[in-house]
Amino acid sequence: MNSTLRLLSLAAALAVVAVSSLRAAVAVGQPAPDFALTDIGGQTHRLSDFKGKTVVLEWVNPECPFVMKHYGSGNLPSLQKAAVADGVVWLSINSGRPGAQGDCDAAQVAARVKRTGASPTAYFRDPDGKVGRLYEAKTTPHMFVITAGGTLVYNGAIDSIRSAKVEDIAKATNYVRAALAAVKAGKPVEKTTSQPYGCSVKY
Repeated sequence: MNSTLRLLSLAAALAVVAVSSLRAAVAVGQPAPDFALTDIGGQTHRLSDFKGKTVVLEWVNPECPFVMKHYGSGNLPSLQKAAVADGVVWLSINSGRPGAQGDCDAAQVAARVKRTGASPTAYFRDPDGKVGRLYEAKTTPHMFVITAGGTLVYNGAIDSIRSAKVEDIAKATNYVRAALAAVKAGKPVEKTTSQPYGCSVKY
């Protein structure tokens, strides 16, 4: 094999490794990838700042009908409040590009939080989509649960019924609530992954 072929083979091998690494960036049972974002109040947080606490990541678009279902009904706000009261850190992330549906400024977000009774620990804009792509966030909502030790234990939908109908909430199994209850009890999370549903993240 001449030197050119060797270089091409090496480049191909490195490309495969790079792609594999990207695909493995977010995997249940593995450490959740660290990131830094600035919240709507101007404070920068790293995920690693919250080591020692259970963390929920929620991808959100306030104008998405599926998100509106869970907020307008009070389903997500009540889940947030219960989780935060239990010591959980709840981080809401909007990875929509500037000008996309749901791209709200800080004042609009604050007004919406007050109107819906939401209580995330922090709300972040991720306008370049770096964190969204890191976590392969596909929809709004798309939920992740991370243990106090930093391990990802749930990745997927908020619940079991792929619908924008409020009446389906009571009939659905809430996967996030179940995951948080298992983590609190020191038990394995039974449902670790599911197909997220909702509006596509507007990268």
